[in-house]
Amino acid sequence: MAENKNGQLQKQLNPMHVWAIAFGCIIGWGSFINPGKKFLPNSGVYGTAIAMVLGAAVMIIIACSYAYMVPKYPMAGGEFTFTKNCFGKTPAYLCGWFLVAAYLTNVPMNSTAIGLIVDGLDGTADILKFGFHYTVAGFDIYAGEMLLAMGILILFGVLNIIGVKKAGFMQTVLASMLAICAITLCIAGLISAKSSGINMAPVWGFDKSAAIAAGATTENIGDFAHVGSQGIISAILATFAIAPWAYVGFDTIPQAAEEFKFSYRKVMAIMAIAILFGCFVYTSNNTVAAAALANWPDRVMAGEWVLLIAAEEMLGTFGKVLIGVGVSCAVLSGIMGFYLASSRLMYSMSRDGYLPAWFGVIDGKHNTPKNAMIFCIIVSLSGPILGREALGWFVDMSSIGASIGYLFTCAATLVTMKRFGDGTARLKVLASIGLCFSSAFIVLQLVPIPGLNGVHFGTESYIMLICWIVIGAVFYLMQRKNFAK
Repeated sequence: MAENKNGQLQKQLNPMHVWAIAFGCIIGWGSFINPGKKFLPNSGVYGTAIAMVLGAAVMIIIACSYAYMVPKYPMAGGEFTFTKNCFGKTPAYLCGWFLVAAYLTNVPMNSTAIGLIVDGLDGTADILKFGFHYTVAGFDIYAGEMLLAMGILILFGVLNIIGVKKAGFMQTVLASMLAICAITLCIAGLISAKSSGINMAPVWGFDKSAAIAAGATTENIGDFAHVGSQGIISAILATFAIAPWAYVGFDTIPQAAEEFKFSYRKVMAIMAIAILFGCFVYTSNNTVAAAALANWPDRVMAGEWVLLIAAEEMLGTFGKVLIGVGVSCAVLSGIMGFYLASSRLMYSMSRDGYLPAWFGVIDGKHNTPKNAMIFCIIVSLSGPILGREALGWFVDMSSIGASIGYLFTCAATLVTMKRFGDGTARLKVLASIGLCFSSAFIVLQLVPIPGLNGVHFGTESYIMLICWIVIGAVFYLMQRKNFAK
């Protein structure tokens, strides 16, 4: 986030850089690991595909509001800046603080997948399982896994401090390799003799906890399948409810708006392409995992990495390498992109007095928000400490933060259209629809609804949310008198 001598941000990012930031943030570890962990058991092949397509459609609708607002307020901060100009100080702080949660939780979330990547690729060697270890929620955490993940977090944090242009180039390389790996895997799934539509049942997923408790296998998994209208609706909503997490990343584009060296008219196209690419990767990876494994329910209940096994079944060692490269690029691009978005959001909030001035300190040599980046690194180191079971908790925190950001952006669009007397009737309708869906996401995540299983927060996620609110309240009371007029 370099500044020139006039105190303005230098325009260093081209459209490819910005697309890579958005796509790299959208596709992280989840698209490669969640087919077995969440998507297939909760929603099956059909439920996941429907939920992801619906989610992409909703995100594109919401993206229309972003495309309208960026030229109006082309400043770092994105949704925070929009809300500040339309609704005032306290709503802006609320929006900004939850956006920090949406972006920053994705960094430790990606870091916890690093150990899983190595475990999946090294077979029985277990090269990272050394040193002291302990257990969190039934998962063993080893010093070797922690050290590797922490090292990568620190390395990429330092790269962001060195300069945004270098980070943008690295992000473009990683995102491009990720797209190539996903497309190659999809083609293999289409032409492989091992792929079969028969393998996709139960197509709406199944009750994983009940099946494990009963000692079920693939042979009788149908007894626990989601069936009937209520079961199908639950299956779709279980994945649709986390669409804000799945697609969070396209909204990081406004965070770097001051650094664009191209027309703002390209913003909508860049966001839409990133969302559609993301939808393809999520849906393709999930479908390939089921199609290539005749006994995928057994693999899911055993906690195995089903997509890795499916790729190896279809393509042998090359398949294993393909997944290794793809998920590594996804994880690293996610870390890079969310570091960039988080630090710029916190810098923007500090610049206007919403966070302590310490967060707004610019590095004297590289002209980047060094202290905000250091804070992001410190918080992100919690991921390797908490281990893989924290993945679901971070997903929930990211989902609620993103949903709040979407809600404020759509509402700000309606206010800004009225204030400037521009926009179109179509945009007004789309912003209103986006506002309704954003509210629905928040309700689905926070409110337990009878009959809808696996949709709302778990206990640990509620605890994390409460802790984040308490920390935010402390900062609010400290900084309220400093809020920019």
